[in-house]
Amino acid sequence: INAEYMGTPSECLFFFEMTLKALVSIKRVIDYTVKVRVRPDKLGVIKDNVKHSCNPFDEIAVEQAVRMKEKKLVGEIVAVSIGGPKSVEVLRGSALALGVDRAIHVKLPTDNDDVESLAVAKILHKIAEKEKPDVILTGKQAIDDDSCAVPQMLAGLLGWSQATFISELEVSGKTAKICRETDAGMQRLEVSLPSVISCDLRLNEPRYAKLPEIMKAKKKPLQEITADSLGVSTQPKIQILEVADPPTRAAGRKVKTVEELITKLKTEAKVI
Repeated sequence: INAEYMGTPSECLFFFEMTLKALVSIKRVIDYTVKVRVRPDKLGVIKDNVKHSCNPFDEIAVEQAVRMKEKKLVGEIVAVSIGGPKSVEVLRGSALALGVDRAIHVKLPTDNDDVESLAVAKILHKIAEKEKPDVILTGKQAIDDDSCAVPQMLAGLLGWSQATFISELEVSGKTAKICRETDAGMQRLEVSLPSVISCDLRLNEPRYAKLPEIMKAKKKPLQEITADSLGVSTQPKIQILEVADPPTRAAGRKVKTVEELITKLKTEAKVI
């Protein structure tokens, strides 16, 4: 609760405003501009000496939390990232430098270690139990594994409401009105807080960090913990058998008439 004095001393009038606490999950991934290459052993992709950055959907989640703080809807923002030593760079550059108050780094042994969605949800569950946020903001999915599962799993573990793939968000008191994108169109819902909310592309446009804020971010609190300290195992339960490049598309063929196109679609492609 934020208390602000209003009026003269004799009036003794205070204005009380409820503010929320937001937890934002971010992930260090291979940059979206990089052409991903399969490892020689075909058990993953090459990550060494490759440009990494914050997951684009997570950047949207951070931006939304900061905007809510600027509107005085949120009093404190805590960012969490699960990853190797270089995940600290993402926490400072893509979260603390943009207005996040403090960060938690769940450190893994190396930057090449992967954590499955259920383990990520369990880690965030334990952190949420300690931090007691009113809202958890995440990207709708990570662009490296495209699992799109952590927000839903996390909401289930916490027993909270969930709003996924949102493109609009309006918070009032202990409720949030959202618009989410579905295959059938736009769906408008109202959810009660606390809630897990996953952010889609059209929710906002993330800002860039300014140099003074980047320098200030180096002094902001960043706590380092391990998954073991939370009682969560990160041992994989899914075995990767093979990772392969998508098949090369065959060259297109030109036809002279519509009739010839229809014939080929029937007899060769067999799609009609």
